[in-house]
Amino acid sequence: MDVGNPYLNIAIFLAFVVVTLVIVFRVSRTTTSVGDFYHGGRAFTGRQNGIAIAGDYLSAASFLGIAGAVAIYGYDGLLYSIGFLVAWLVALLLVAEPLRNTGKYTMADVLSFRMQQRPVRTAAAISTLAVSFFYLLAQMAGAGGLVALLLGIESRVGQSLVIAVVGALMIVYVLVGGMKGTTWVQIIKAVLLIIGAGAMTLWVLALNGINLSKVLGQAVAVHPEGDRILEPMLQYGASDTSKLGFVSLAIALVFGAAGLPHVLMRFYTVPTAKEARRSVTWAIVLIGAFYLFTLILGFGAAYLVGAEAILGSPGGANSAAPLLAYELGGTILLGVIAAVAFATILAVVAGLTITASASFAHDVYNGVLKDGKADPVQEVKVARRTAVTIGAISIVGGVLANGQNIAFLVSLAFAIAASANLPSILYSLYWKRFNTRGSVWSIYGGLVSALVLIAFSPVVSGSETAMIAGVDFAWFPLSNPAIVSVPLGFFLGWLGSVTSKEHDAVKQAEMEVRSMTGAGAERAIVH
Repeated sequence: MDVGNPYLNIAIFLAFVVVTLVIVFRVSRTTTSVGDFYHGGRAFTGRQNGIAIAGDYLSAASFLGIAGAVAIYGYDGLLYSIGFLVAWLVALLLVAEPLRNTGKYTMADVLSFRMQQRPVRTAAAISTLAVSFFYLLAQMAGAGGLVALLLGIESRVGQSLVIAVVGALMIVYVLVGGMKGTTWVQIIKAVLLIIGAGAMTLWVLALNGINLSKVLGQAVAVHPEGDRILEPMLQYGASDTSKLGFVSLAIALVFGAAGLPHVLMRFYTVPTAKEARRSVTWAIVLIGAFYLFTLILGFGAAYLVGAEAILGSPGGANSAAPLLAYELGGTILLGVIAAVAFATILAVVAGLTITASASFAHDVYNGVLKDGKADPVQEVKVARRTAVTIGAISIVGGVLANGQNIAFLVSLAFAIAASANLPSILYSLYWKRFNTRGSVWSIYGGLVSALVLIAFSPVVSGSETAMIAGVDFAWFPLSNPAIVSVPLGFFLGWLGSVTSKEHDAVKQAEMEVRSMTGAGAERAIVH
């Protein structure tokens, strides 16, 4: 399905790249220290950081994947939006403020505060890299599908080349601008995305007299499944196994956000815990509004484009929003929305890359290999080299994941974050008895169980949409492992702690005071 003018799409996207690169290069002049590179010198206000969090969180999965899922599956597609949004209540109420008070640069600062540094920092860094990799897979897959649709490149080689270009651009953003440059890219992208999606939403409503019921009725009238798209379980109700899979997905979505390292790292870019809390409030408002837009965009695409046309396009379900833009405003609107979608992918992958590189450089190189005594200049060099390595690996992974629904791929990253990171974070902040063994068992247990179950699930083999076609070594029936791996992560954290006598009452008391009041939050963490 050929839509739009490829040259116009490329021109608008290149304009965005040029503008953001100019900003990144200008910001790079003020990136002179480790703190500038990792958290932007804590120079962002709560509002700015909240917009940047929205930019980090509203990934290609939100814009392309959820709109497509709603267009194809109706109500069941909207469940992604609900899960992603409700997850922020966990982050706001339980994590944001104490995490900002206790940590310095990364999630591992909090997890290792009152424990043995080396084993906990190593485990936290490995978990961060794993979550970041799966999230990067989704963004790269989104880039491939989007380019296939907008530029008419249907060959795997051509799409792979574009994925490589996206990877190269994200490396430039991180190497040059650090957290400051990445944050401004995310702010610009969030504003463009929300304005673009909002304009399309109002357009769809205006065509139907600002009547949501009429939009839903139009979608029901033309959709192959009729009014079933307004009822639960169209996608997940085929069997008891699929229903159980839905429960597993819900667990991953609701508990995953509070364990996403690239989102958690954003709490360190503000000067105070109050601003961290304020930034989450801003993020919830913006993200909530956007997910309401996806409901209308999805059903609008269902009746204006049609489910069969969406599935038959090169990008599959991920092409619903761009195709809707083309139906509404022709080539110009499609070009703008295409540029916004590319901007979405670039901003998110840049945020993921800087988080993963910071975790390796700060937690492994400095905290483990150099006992917290690494030269700051050398630490930043290690972070930049890590960014290049992560970029190369994500390009390869993106090529393999090309064609998968990106909302679904992101749900796997959420499952790993909820399994490996969240139990240890909550135990560290709220359980006095928690110790090194509990943290290590929780992180590795949650991480390994999630990865193993994903590897032997229909996601990887044994299904029509599997990453590896033509083979079947799947024995775990569910597509998302959270229903097993999340409880296991919490259980192993408890079991490891109660079977170990380690307990540093002094450090625990210090952490409790700091997490609740912020006293001493600016002091170095490594000890």
